[in-house]
Amino acid sequence: MVTVVGVRFKNAGKVYYFDPGEYSVSQGENVVVETARGMEFGTVTADPKEVDESEIISPLKKIVRIANEQDVRQHEVNTKKKERAMSLCQEKIEKRGLEMKLIDVEYTFDNSKIIFYFTADGRVDFRELVKDLAAVFKMRIELRQIGVRDEAKMMGGIGICGKSLCCATWLADFEPVSIKMAKLQGLSLNPTKISGICGRLMCCLKYENSTYVELRKGMPDVGERIKTPDGIAVVTESNILENKIKARVVLEEKDGDKPEKLSPDLSIYSKKDIHRIEKGRKNKDKEEKDLFEDMDAETLNEMKELLKD
Repeated sequence: MVTVVGVRFKNAGKVYYFDPGEYSVSQGENVVVETARGMEFGTVTADPKEVDESEIISPLKKIVRIANEQDVRQHEVNTKKKERAMSLCQEKIEKRGLEMKLIDVEYTFDNSKIIFYFTADGRVDFRELVKDLAAVFKMRIELRQIGVRDEAKMMGGIGICGKSLCCATWLADFEPVSIKMAKLQGLSLNPTKISGICGRLMCCLKYENSTYVELRKGMPDVGERIKTPDGIAVVTESNILENKIKARVVLEEKDGDKPEKLSPDLSIYSKKDIHRIEKGRKNKDKEEKDLFEDMDAETLNEMKELLKD
């Protein structure tokens, strides 16, 4: 086991582990640490704790120092300089006629580098832009293209639930979200209903998915034939949360041109009272279909484009 302390560099950003070393730090304290980008100013997210060595990336770097007043002032100065950097960069982008949208600017704590975050529909040749910016700021320049989900995380906003975006307030990492999750929860598959302001599937579809997956086990699909205490029946509705099935009992089986006859009234059964009937190839077809449902919307669109070619 290794003693570590979690440090975050942005609001709702990813938490990184560091060795507290000789320092006794607690949640909420500001610290200065060394990262791959150089010296960084961060905030301790929790008191020191012990974790398994498999959870850390070696070598584990130590906290350089607990932030003093000068460090805090330096961090505030860097934050205030962002507005001017944004304005100057936007001016250079327009002058070069580049099709890119500037999202955010970040100075490293030691002012050794400045990072510009942007979005674009495709690849952008920004080599001349880097030269222009280097001539103005006299430091290392990095332009980093990000996706629409990262844009929403940086910009923030209000979701359709009326609350601030999860990604901008507390969600540290993006997790894969698929269309199948929305279908399993009985939600409308209308993209405007299940997409966030970033245009991707809402992150909150993931929150209760594991519960739905567990409750879904053993539940039949609509249209599936099941064995019930009243005989063979055809499922008309499957309520996952209540583990109840509505079905119509088969009164007469299909015989030649004579259609199948179902009971006019619906019967309600619990999951423990019914038995599913194997559907052979139909089940296999559904499994193959589910491979596509497991994909997120972006990957699915890419697959469709590939199939066109």
